[in-house]
Amino acid sequence: MQDLFGEAADASPAAGAAGLAQVITPVALDQSYTYRVPAGMAVTPGSIVRVPLGPRHVVGVVTVEEPTLGAGSNRLRPIEAVFPAPPLKPALLAFVEWVARYTLTPRGMVMRMTIRAPEALEPEPPVRAVIRSGPPPERLTEARRRVLAAMDEQEGMAWSRSGLAGAAGVSASVVDGLLEAGTLREVLLPAGPPVRRPEPDFNPRDLTADQRAAADQLVQGFAGDPAVTLLDGVTGSGKTDVYLEAVAECLRRGRQALVLVPEIALTKSFLDRFAERFGALPAEWHSDVSPKARARTWRGVAEGTVRVVVGARSALFLPFSELGLIVVDEEHDPAYKQEDGVRYHARDMAVVRAR
Repeated sequence: MQDLFGEAADASPAAGAAGLAQVITPVALDQSYTYRVPAGMAVTPGSIVRVPLGPRHVVGVVTVEEPTLGAGSNRLRPIEAVFPAPPLKPALLAFVEWVARYTLTPRGMVMRMTIRAPEALEPEPPVRAVIRSGPPPERLTEARRRVLAAMDEQEGMAWSRSGLAGAAGVSASVVDGLLEAGTLREVLLPAGPPVRRPEPDFNPRDLTADQRAAADQLVQGFAGDPAVTLLDGVTGSGKTDVYLEAVAECLRRGRQALVLVPEIALTKSFLDRFAERFGALPAEWHSDVSPKARARTWRGVAEGTVRVVVGARSALFLPFSELGLIVVDEEHDPAYKQEDGVRYHARDMAVVRAR
């Protein structure tokens, strides 16, 4: 078995046979399959694709392996589609390979953990909004005045139909009437990120001398090679404030941060402290998050619009594009151990993921 903290395998792209690609499918198999790349389709290692597998059509990930030709290669089935999602980064592909080897788990099972938000593979549909586009109507009722007054208070803002009606204290039919009159116009806007961008200098904490010394040591770690630091202290000693300073420095450097917590119940208290420190909430990733919210977080992480995630152990397999820091809060907690499926300890895997 490979040494726990050994180097992950190189995941640099390998030149394959023209028009062929190796694809790992999210099933309990270790092997990848060779597929034909149709003319006009472009794939790279990490591309998320739809492929036929027996009678089914499944999601798969293009690997860095050299495509192999054998008997029956003239009957290779084609990749059906490439999803319009960011390809998985080489570091994540290497992490998947490492975890599979270390835990003696089929690669397909580990890869499945990286694409567990299928709704995220397609772009989020645009948002319908209402903007001011013309003069007031000839028939200007009191309800219509309230709608226009609400828009004037937030000049230039695009509103949802229901949000505008609620702000003005009128029914949605009043907004519809202004749309029909040409005073308002409906537009389609791209969906925004799931959470606002946290500000590293929004509300800095006054740290004690010991806390400042520990925080400075964590911050200095960004200047060198990836390193592991154990932050030890009694309950109530302010360890969270210390590592939040490391999160702030990570954000200043334009990187993403992941904070793992052992229990879902712990996230509420962390969210409150995070919002107070950074002026915005982090994205969440755990079993209580709705499928839609998970999809938005997955895509935001991959695109880089989500800068901080707080989540359970499975958040290690999110497709971070610029990961710069992993915090494992309460690292001694047994909840970090996955006992079924892919069996791993999140504390140990976090060390490997950070390399």
